[in-house]
Amino acid sequence: VQLQAFGGGLVQAGDSLRLSCAASGRTFSSYVMGWFRQAPGKEREFVAAIIWSGGGSYYADSVKGRFTVSRDNAKNTVYLQMNSLKPEDTAVYYCAAATRITRNKSDYTYWGQGTLVTVSS
Repeated sequence: VQLQAFGGGLVQAGDSLRLSCAASGRTFSSYVMGWFRQAPGKEREFVAAIIWSGGGSYYADSVKGRFTVSRDNAKNTVYLQMNSLKPEDTAVYYCAAATRITRNKSDYTYWGQGTLVTVSS
């Protein structure tokens, strides 16, 4: 089982960026796919999640209205579209999979490696 996140980079405040998470090794149709982020010196925090089969999505208040999570079943890939980026969005972003709807990182079984997003002011 493998989750591979990519798409991070250095952008300026107000820019957009799209992260991708490619899933392989099993069928994730019954899973909830989550995005988390961890800034230097801070705890890993929930960003967004999507129910793979039904498509329902959930967001942290800090990103609601700016970030959109989506999935492409044919490509087995989950995306995180990030608009109006702010310096406080700077973090390593991780994708993860859980068997139920949850914002708790401890409930996520599978994790991808992180991808760094840096937003300059």
